[in-house]
Amino acid sequence: MSDIAPTGTSSAVHQGSHHRLIAADKVEGTAVYNTGGDRLGTIEDLMIDKISGRVAFAVMSFGGFLGIGEQHHPLPWSILTYDTTKGGYVVDLTREQLEGAPSYAASENVDLSDTHGVRVYDYYKAQPFWLDVA
Repeated sequence: MSDIAPTGTSSAVHQGSHHRLIAADKVEGTAVYNTGGDRLGTIEDLMIDKISGRVAFAVMSFGGFLGIGEQHHPLPWSILTYDTTKGGYVVDLTREQLEGAPSYAASENVDLSDTHGVRVYDYYKAQPFWLDVA
């Protein structure tokens, strides 16, 4: 198998790995870091578009202490890059940017397929997955 990264992905995903696919339960619980190496949170869930089958969001837990006051931050999947040296995902965001980002309490049930999801993509200035043509 080739170690060539598909268009739009980091070659770091493939260094030392011969597998391009990963089970969702292996992604959940993975750490998320900023480019400075600070741990920002943990991926709690993945949101997959039923029609296209594409991952739309990684929902990251951020803030709080021992689960109290914890916020869920939906991140467009396209802004995450897997870093094998960290064993986690890296985003080009600061804590301050996350504090101002669209989020919801862990206890809330939010529909990310509506305007809330559009706000997330707008906030991160990411191309919405539904406009991304492969």
